[in-house]
Amino acid sequence: MPNKLVWDFLPIPMQEEIETLSQTLFSSTLPWQKTIACLLLQRGIHSFKQAKEFFNPSLEQLHNPFVMKDMDRAVERILLAIKHKENILIYGDYDVDGTCSVSILYLFLSKVYPNVSTYVPDRYKEGYGISFQGIDYAVDNDVSLIITLDCGIKGHEKVQYAKGKGIEMIITDHHTPAETLPEAVAVLNPKRADCTYPYKELCGCGIGFKLIQALCKSLQLPSHTPYEFLDLVALATCADIVPITGENRVLVYFGLRQINEQPSQVMTLLLASVPPPIQVRDLVFVAAPRINAAGRMAHAQKAVDFLTQNALEEASCLEFLNHKRKGADEQITQEALEQIVSNHEEEASATVVFSKDWHKGVIGIVASRLTETYYRPTIVFTQSGDVLTASARSVKGYNLYEALCQCRDYLLQFGGHTAAAGMTLLPENYLPFKKRFQEIVAQTLPEALRKPAITLSVEMPLKEITLPFYRCLQRFAPFGPKNMTPIFLAYEVIAKNVFLMGNEGSHLRMTLTDSSLRQEFEAVGFGLGHKKSIVEKGQPFTIAYELSQNTWKGTTSLQLVIKDIMPMINMGNN
Repeated sequence: MPNKLVWDFLPIPMQEEIETLSQTLFSSTLPWQKTIACLLLQRGIHSFKQAKEFFNPSLEQLHNPFVMKDMDRAVERILLAIKHKENILIYGDYDVDGTCSVSILYLFLSKVYPNVSTYVPDRYKEGYGISFQGIDYAVDNDVSLIITLDCGIKGHEKVQYAKGKGIEMIITDHHTPAETLPEAVAVLNPKRADCTYPYKELCGCGIGFKLIQALCKSLQLPSHTPYEFLDLVALATCADIVPITGENRVLVYFGLRQINEQPSQVMTLLLASVPPPIQVRDLVFVAAPRINAAGRMAHAQKAVDFLTQNALEEASCLEFLNHKRKGADEQITQEALEQIVSNHEEEASATVVFSKDWHKGVIGIVASRLTETYYRPTIVFTQSGDVLTASARSVKGYNLYEALCQCRDYLLQFGGHTAAAGMTLLPENYLPFKKRFQEIVAQTLPEALRKPAITLSVEMPLKEITLPFYRCLQRFAPFGPKNMTPIFLAYEVIAKNVFLMGNEGSHLRMTLTDSSLRQEFEAVGFGLGHKKSIVEKGQPFTIAYELSQNTWKGTTSLQLVIKDIMPMINMGNN
């Protein structure tokens, strides 16, 4: 039986605020217009000007890249390298964000300058971030300037090592800096304390894009030159699960437009199995895993080669590696679940599991799977040489990084953020660490965070749903973190034509109406087959739902995607 969902509600703005914004935006007074106003207010949009900018993204909304601290120094050093014919090495992380970052900067620089190469560390031999091996590679290839992307913000020791070898570095990263910054030529990171850049949530590829914008200005290239890379910027932004707000929303909006209207060969190959239009979820769940598979199962340089060369052969390789990754993911997840049961830890405060044979490349995915199953902070360990290495995932609202800080005595190293982290420890410290971590979680994880939750936006009776409302709702896209697809609440819903579908009847399909009987909607509830007894009695019930559009045999209609079902009780919308 799936975990029971908790229904949370976004704060409902004051009725006066809703009415004022609705009257400002719409000339008529249809009921659904107040719902749109409420959704905007929940996103911090209070005026006609803000709403106009939100509903009409423009590339003019992108900020001047030179506002970013050290951007002028980074550009000056790159131009100096070009002038003196230095060898430049573009160094990035092995995930989607990192490989896309490396690819766009390489594609841009190699058009204006030949002495550019790329380097992505081996996940298993070098680990995350700048490595001594990578710097030694630069030395062997007569490199005098390294530009990092999506890594390096805590690479103080590596920057000093490179300096000692006669190599200078430009660090570009979006991860949270330490109290001191590496002594690089330039450090581009909107999150550094002294940076006044207006938007702080760019991913690594987004910062790489800003560097390209700045270089274009300095080289007096056409202002539209960087826009050819928006498809990869959108892919990286969506895959890295950063907020789809502000500048990120503009980048993803135009990146998706490019992918749908003028797709590159790379995107055509990555998304060949997806019917148009391509949306954020397709980038996250179809394109991103194929890129990530290279770094997980082989070497991420294969992903960079694909992204920069558009090679069909490389695309086939990524598909093979992704298929291999899925097999390893499924097997290890099953083994981990069996370990939890055999250890009698179904009711533990946190999941901590280990096997020396588990593939390091998929333990992060397995941690996510286990978190979905038991809904608690999860750490999956495997053997890596003489140490154990792990990936960790948290539940919504719980600061995993702070919990690990309280266990630091057992760890050789660790890093991450609220939702995810990585770490290494000595084998003899595994059991003491596990005990300590589970104790910390038991003490600090509030009861309210121990069950999965869905966040509802506002009540929307079925009788008020119209095609114009849905069209207006679609203008909130692209959806993602901090701008999620709205989930609505509807009371007194009645079902007919109820039946089960899918494997073992796990999904629910039905026709829904309400007490007004004004209109009917086809509805599907994925994974809600166990709720059939609630809806088939002929009695009213309450639903949490999203709106979607379905086209069948040339006819387009609205349908409801049910997120959860409850017996008819007045939840309130506090």
